[in-house]
Amino acid sequence: MIRKPLAILSGLAACMAAAPALAAQPTPWQTRFQPAATSIMEQTTWFEIYTLWFILPITVLVMLLLGWVIVKYRASANPTPSRTSHNTLIEVIWTVGPVVVLLFLAVPSFQLLSAQYSPPEDPAITIKATGVQWYWDYEYQTEEPLSFSSLILADDDRAGLGKEDRAAYPRLLAVDNEVVVPVDTTVRVLVTASDVIHAFAMPAFGVKTDAVPGRINEIWFKAKKEGIYYGQCSELCGKDHAFMPIAVRVVSADQYDTWLAAARSDLAGANKALMAATDAQTKVAAAGE
Repeated sequence: MIRKPLAILSGLAACMAAAPALAAQPTPWQTRFQPAATSIMEQTTWFEIYTLWFILPITVLVMLLLGWVIVKYRASANPTPSRTSHNTLIEVIWTVGPVVVLLFLAVPSFQLLSAQYSPPEDPAITIKATGVQWYWDYEYQTEEPLSFSSLILADDDRAGLGKEDRAAYPRLLAVDNEVVVPVDTTVRVLVTASDVIHAFAMPAFGVKTDAVPGRINEIWFKAKKEGIYYGQCSELCGKDHAFMPIAVRVVSADQYDTWLAAARSDLAGANKALMAATDAQTKVAAAGE
């Protein structure tokens, strides 16, 4: 009676160990941000919580004042309304109060905005992302450039690409060719489009910018944790707007160098080799827990 549960648990553990390391993706009934994978997203999450300390009390105060006015100054209870037109104290309060609140919000807001456009170090990697109806083209701007297209993963292609695990490669978010970057490395992304306006958005990284034809916008990120991260085009760009995902695979520096060297001649083979390496790494990590 005891062996069967143990066997089931062992099988589940093996399945979990065999799956690629997950990083961040949407979850059912999600109401909060995805787990932060960069310092910018950590600051963004902090700022959102910080603003709630102002928004919630103000909302409650306004609702209480509104209820008090409705009850106390309704026509039946106050048949003769006051003709008072000015109150100096109240006018000072409702002028100075919002100014103080805005100052408390403006200072960290400007600091975060500045950080979003000012990487702490020169980017080690530059990738050009071009939005196309309805997929993404990527170009690694290295000494020997690497270019490829990234399309939504079709169900018929899952087996051939080794991406049958829908937990790691979810429907409508997984792609055939992920962007691969090394962990703890500053990456610059030059974003543009070839036809209409798209938007490059990666929630876990805290980055989002429009992809505008004829213009280049610049963003950066520095992922702290290995795994696969998912985003989507966030600008209505046509009938297949919902089928234009973005996937970034963050790996170790050695794995990235090996992948980049192999991908220039055989992208599909390099991707499969990288997946095998990350799967093996996950198994070793799970075995050591």
